[in-house]
Amino acid sequence: MLDVIGLTSAEEELYRCLLQLTAARVDDLARRLHRPREQVVAQIEALRAKGLVQPTDIDPDAPLLPTAPDVALGGALLRRQEDLEAARHRVTQLAEEYRSGLRRHHVDHLVEVIVGARVLRDRLRDLQNSARTEVLWFCRANPLAMAGPENVEEFDALARGVSYRAVYERDLLLEPGALADLAKGVAAGEQARVLDRLPVRLAIVDASTAICPLVPDRDGGEPSAAVIGRSQLLDALLALFESHWRVATRLRLDGPLTVAAPEGRRPDPEDRPGDGYQPDADEARLLSLFVAGVPDKSIASQLGVSRRTVQRRIADLMAAAGVDTRPGLAFQVARRGWL
Repeated sequence: MLDVIGLTSAEEELYRCLLQLTAARVDDLARRLHRPREQVVAQIEALRAKGLVQPTDIDPDAPLLPTAPDVALGGALLRRQEDLEAARHRVTQLAEEYRSGLRRHHVDHLVEVIVGARVLRDRLRDLQNSARTEVLWFCRANPLAMAGPENVEEFDALARGVSYRAVYERDLLLEPGALADLAKGVAAGEQARVLDRLPVRLAIVDASTAICPLVPDRDGGEPSAAVIGRSQLLDALLALFESHWRVATRLRLDGPLTVAAPEGRRPDPEDRPGDGYQPDADEARLLSLFVAGVPDKSIASQLGVSRRTVQRRIADLMAAAGVDTRPGLAFQVARRGWL
C-alpha cells in the first residue's frame, strides 16, 4: 500500500523487521529476511534516502536504527494528498467543460437525468466541491440522498469562502438532532431560514447548475433528479428560490444550547413597548424558533430543557413586548426588529 508514496513492499518488509529488532546490523537483517546481503544493503540505502533509517552515513558495521515513520513519510503523504486534490479539481473542471460544450451544441444536454441515491449524493458532493461563489438549498424533511450530518462538503466550501443560503422546511427542524446540526452550519457561516412548506427539493451551485428531483417523494423507489445547466429553466428555479428566501423566517442558531436555562437573563417585567429592550443571543435564538412555528415541545426537546421552561421564557418576552398573546409577540418581534 505504501508504494503510492515511493516505498516498495520489500523496503516496507525490511523496515518492519528493523522495527521489531529495534536495532540491527546488515548481516542480521539479511539472515532474518533470507535475502542476499547486497540486496539488503541496496534496500537500506533506499530507506536512508527516505529518512527511515539512521545513521545516515555509510558504515557497514554500525547498528541500524529505525526513525519515526510519520515524520519521515508525513511530507510525502501530504504532497500526495495535495496532488490528488488538485487532480480531483481538474477532473471536476474538465467534466463541467465537457457538459457545457454538449449543452452549447445539443439542447437535450441542458438537462441530465440521474437515478439512484448514491449517484445523486455523489453529484451533490462534486458540485459543492467545485463551488466558487454560492450554494442555494431547499431542504425538506426526510432527505432522499444525503442527511445534514453527512454533508461535510459544506464546511469545506464555507472555509474557502463559498456562501451558503438554505431554506429549511419546518418539519425538518422537528427531527432529532436537527437543530444542533443546523447550528453547526450557521456557526460555520451558513445563512439559514425556515418556511412551513417548500415546493421542491433543490440545490443550485454558482447560479450555473441546479439539481431537482423529478418525482414526488411519496412515489417511493429509487430517487431520480434532473441536473439543469444554464437555461431559462435554471433562471426560473433561481427566481423560485429568491421568492421563498424573501418570505422565510431567519433562524438564529448561533450560541450555546442554553436558550431557556433558568439562570439566563430574564426580561424585566416592567419593560414596556418603546423602552428599547433588546433580546440577547439566547432569547433571539428562542424567538427565531418560536416565530418559525416550531412547537414548544419540540423546542424544549431540541434545546434540552423542559417545556415549562420554554413557556416561561416566552411569557417573559411577551411581558417585555407589552403583549398578552403569542400572535402579539410575533408581531412585536417583527415590528421591533428583534430578529
